[in-house]
Amino acid sequence: MKIRKVGVLGCGLMGAGIAEVAARAGFETVVREVSEEVVEKGLAKLRGSLDKAVEKGKLEAAERDKAWGRLQGVVDLGALADCDLVVEAIVENLDEKRRTFAALDGVVKEGALFASNTSSLTIIQIAMATKRPDRVVGLHFFNPVPVMKLVEVVRTLLTSTEAYEAALDVVRAFGKEPVTARDNPGFIVNRLLVPYLLDAIRAYEEGVGSVEDIDKAMQLGCGYPMGPFTLLDFVGLDTTYYIANIMFEEYREKRFAPPPLLKQMVLAGRLGRKSGRGFYDHSRK
Repeated sequence: MKIRKVGVLGCGLMGAGIAEVAARAGFETVVREVSEEVVEKGLAKLRGSLDKAVEKGKLEAAERDKAWGRLQGVVDLGALADCDLVVEAIVENLDEKRRTFAALDGVVKEGALFASNTSSLTIIQIAMATKRPDRVVGLHFFNPVPVMKLVEVVRTLLTSTEAYEAALDVVRAFGKEPVTARDNPGFIVNRLLVPYLLDAIRAYEEGVGSVEDIDKAMQLGCGYPMGPFTLLDFVGLDTTYYIANIMFEEYREKRFAPPPLLKQMVLAGRLGRKSGRGFYDHSRK
């Protein structure tokens, strides 16, 4: 199958990033949000990202203008009807995703490929809300999408070879590097990353070292670009807590169980950069 037009559900941080890389790669791109206000807000952030790329010399102004011309923001789900690929990047809630995919199934043309950007839910749960589970895959992008090269391509038990190969092709066309992951919660990256982050919190709880020293040790000792607590604040403690709970529910292994301190910080509203305070104070940054 040939993908020429891409639809993106959601124009938040991830959705806007996915739409940007699609448009920059030459695809006509339609971004759908729940209201005109949210659409405009998302497109404004997307435009800002394009402008920033030009300022940094990573994108020519003419290419930015061409990419911007390929983008369309909509509220009507029907505007996605003739898309060849629709990537969902809405709230990480299974019921909401299933409702959205069921609605898409009745609108988008037969033969189109559906993808979810979920970071923790299994794709088969989402795919079975449609009448085309053989054409549903996972495309897990990483934040910030325009910068991060990796995309996890998730193939379910029902995904056809044609759909899987089309997904690999479009990821490469976006200028990204695909890896194939099994349809298990967490896929590859989060299955390895989340226990590491949770163990860092446990180490801190047990007095192994301070937040700052554990971060410094992993940066200088292992060559990581940022320590676990800096990364937790960047990702969001609430997001990590949510993913950990889903993975623990699936695997029932202690390494996926959220430590008490993580739960307490989420309940206290200390979510990281997004709230101004997590393991570090971001209020003055």
